[in-house]
Amino acid sequence: MAKGFVQCGVTSGVPGMSQPDANNNWSGLEVDFCRAVAAAIFDDPDKVRYTPLTSQERFVALSAGEVDILSRVTTWTMSRDTDMGISFTGVLYYDGQGFLVRENDGIASALELDGKTVCMEADTTTELNVAEYFAANGMEFTPVTFVDKPEVLKAYEDGRCDVLTSDGSQLAADRTKFANPSDHVLLPETISKEPLGPSVRQGDQQWFNINRWVYFALLEAEELGVTQANIDEMLGSDNPAVKRLLGVEGDFGTPIGLPVDWGYRVIKHIGNYGESFDRNLGESSPIGLPRGLNALWNKGGLQYAPPIR
Repeated sequence: MAKGFVQCGVTSGVPGMSQPDANNNWSGLEVDFCRAVAAAIFDDPDKVRYTPLTSQERFVALSAGEVDILSRVTTWTMSRDTDMGISFTGVLYYDGQGFLVRENDGIASALELDGKTVCMEADTTTELNVAEYFAANGMEFTPVTFVDKPEVLKAYEDGRCDVLTSDGSQLAADRTKFANPSDHVLLPETISKEPLGPSVRQGDQQWFNINRWVYFALLEAEELGVTQANIDEMLGSDNPAVKRLLGVEGDFGTPIGLPVDWGYRVIKHIGNYGESFDRNLGESSPIGLPRGLNALWNKGGLQYAPPIR
């Protein structure tokens, strides 16, 4: 609050998650989260500055205070949550690792990848998952690793590897960057659980609470039918849960150091979780992903927010 903006650690460019345009304006599901936090604090979603980070840089940057939030396609694991001095605030996207191959190679299953060369990012859960999957299925492979995503994609495009592996959402985004996206196919197997979410440094409970409840507010708004378009009308709702979310009833801001209308600010500027998902990753976006596990709990998915009360 003193410096007047939120410093957000993001990718160097993953469409749908965090990606700059030609004018260095960032967008994506993970960018929307940082913008939501800024909206809650400053009533201005543009009070965010972005720091592109490689997989190797991300945790050091967060621990060192170079960024306030790490919102960069990062999997929540036990070791990261307990050994690195960081805390994950929620699962922004339930994902799983997959494989992308060239259609002309005629590969229909990941079980047909024995002996193939596989491109991936270094220092990620991706490396461990591939090694475990191939070993478990009695297959061999040659890993080709790079520090940053653009290097990985170039190596695959240049034919230095047969297979590209990453989280499924990233592979769908990566495919949009190729000259002929339809020449590349996602294999049906998902070989891991990759709960992707933002994280903050340990040791500041208030900052953790702000981030966690901004995430929950995005989900709660969708469940309650509160949208960016109808939020002013919803201020007059008789639903107690809507009143609490929007700050009409009770004070759920002071305990976390925010104004009473922090939830209203978030949805007014960003929209609810479903709106953010649809415009960044949804079936009508260039990425074209279904909600799947990221649907709300009452729609067959895993997204679930504790009540604001």
